[in-house]
Amino acid sequence: MKKIIVPIDFSKYSEYALEAAAILAKKNNAEIFALHMLEMSDAILTASNDGPKPRVLFFLKIAQQKFDEFLSKDYLKGVQVTPIVKYSKVFSEVSEVAEEHQADLIVMGSHGVSGFTEVFVGSNTEKVVRHSKLPVLVIKQKPSNLNFETVIFPSDFTEKSVDVYKRVLNLLGETSNVHLLYVNVPGENFKSTTEMEKNVANFLMKAEGDMNNLNKVHYVSDYTIQQGIMNFSNLFGADLIVMPTHGRKGLAHFFEGSISEDLANRANLPVMTFKI
Repeated sequence: MKKIIVPIDFSKYSEYALEAAAILAKKNNAEIFALHMLEMSDAILTASNDGPKPRVLFFLKIAQQKFDEFLSKDYLKGVQVTPIVKYSKVFSEVSEVAEEHQADLIVMGSHGVSGFTEVFVGSNTEKVVRHSKLPVLVIKQKPSNLNFETVIFPSDFTEKSVDVYKRVLNLLGETSNVHLLYVNVPGENFKSTTEMEKNVANFLMKAEGDMNNLNKVHYVSDYTIQQGIMNFSNLFGADLIVMPTHGRKGLAHFFEGSISEDLANRANLPVMTFKI
């Protein structure tokens, strides 16, 4: 975790993300890339001298001053911070900037949404979670020590989740105690105890080469996977939920939804997503 991207929009939620990134940066001797995205069209930016160029430069200067002030926080002292300004608000660019700088993690703040607003508007954090090939950490509240000692990794224990689980262990390191969780729900995906245990045994053998961590595997039943994950994580006293995500797009995403995006939107705990 040596390079961390933090999108900044001057809201208190992006400040939560920046403070969380500062805590992680100090623990890992990492560099923060603070990304601010201005909403300006190409037509305005490429205007001739006879056009509104001086006015654009004025607003750019004001935005830069505001950005500089935002980055002058006490909690950033001793942390290497590199500001980046992009002149559009295409949120798929966040992951592109992260890849360009070979970042290890994107940290984003989110207020979450509920009800009908979620269906029609969604959130920018969801868009980044959907597009990013890198892990995304979603922060909802002002962080304290951000100590990820107890981590919940929900899984269906299929082979495609093995690689994500290994990447999670590699990124979080030995200081995190990762617990595996299977949520059994009614319907066609319901599994018997025998079926669940068989899947877990195969998963652990492929991921770790043994089954010594069976004591870190938990099974719960609930009406939805999302609710089962949140209920268990809160009762278990988790510090972080880590979710694999498919990054579905288009109609497949609309009709099937994404458990990872939904959790990133609704859970009070920090949520970190990894693209499968």
